[in-house]
Amino acid sequence: MSWQEAWHEVFNFQDYGALLGLVRNSLIAGAVLGLVGGLAGTFVVMRDLAFAVHGISELSFAGAAAALLAGASVAGGSVAGALAAAGLIGVLGAKARGRGSVIGVLMPFGLGLGVLFLSLYQGRSANKFGLLTGQIVAIDTPGLTWLLATSAVVLACLAVMWRPLAFASLDPDAAAARGVPVRALSPAFMLVLGLAVAVSVQVVGALLVLALICTPAAAAVRVTASPAAAAVLSAGLATVSAVGGILLSIGSSLPISPYVTTVSFLLYGACRAVGEVRARWGRQGRTAPPDARSGTVPA
Repeated sequence: MSWQEAWHEVFNFQDYGALLGLVRNSLIAGAVLGLVGGLAGTFVVMRDLAFAVHGISELSFAGAAAALLAGASVAGGSVAGALAAAGLIGVLGAKARGRGSVIGVLMPFGLGLGVLFLSLYQGRSANKFGLLTGQIVAIDTPGLTWLLATSAVVLACLAVMWRPLAFASLDPDAAAARGVPVRALSPAFMLVLGLAVAVSVQVVGALLVLALICTPAAAAVRVTASPAAAAVLSAGLATVSAVGGILLSIGSSLPISPYVTTVSFLLYGACRAVGEVRARWGRQGRTAPPDARSGTVPA
């Protein structure tokens, strides 16, 4: 395959206007999931739970594969698997020291179960592939309704626990001393995170869900130290990644996930560069003599 053919396979904008009208549901879903993933991802970064997101996605994949094999709702199976993983991590890995071991045990178990169920499934191969790489371009109205309802639950839970969870994430000892239920907040947030992961799997698949939940938040904290500003920026970056990935993938026969993950990574690289430049300017300002910082010239 020549590079021209490869480029045409990756980016093909013929009949783009006609195709654009067919993905209205997908664009709505991408915008909503960008909001959900960006807001939840803020706490994922603050609480260092990126590894947990990957572990939850593996069992979400296993649940979806089991539902596909049984002829049941794939979305329901995805949620069931994600909540089971989140509950186990929240209970067995309450302390950060033990959390990594629990996730390390759950990840290969969930992935192995998913591979087993998909191997037994005799249906279309596209359904198998979609669980790993996402299939949002094909989302229908019932699927969109389910996604919006689940996302509304996640957003409502985040709104209720936002302030105490932010306090407990930044300074758990001070939060506990102020009466914040730190021990109860951790498993509660893990369950909310499980729902967020389950719906995000519908966009980029189980293997690349970090691109919607972790990468935008990691980019946001590179340019701002304010938790509120980081949450807003993270949601914006995640939305741009999801919607932008959909818009780029419309004319291609490739899965949507490479586009979403590439946009997300490029945004992270840009934010990291901005953060490095701002940090360098800050260091130069602190090391400059007083007269240089004030703009005056000594007599």
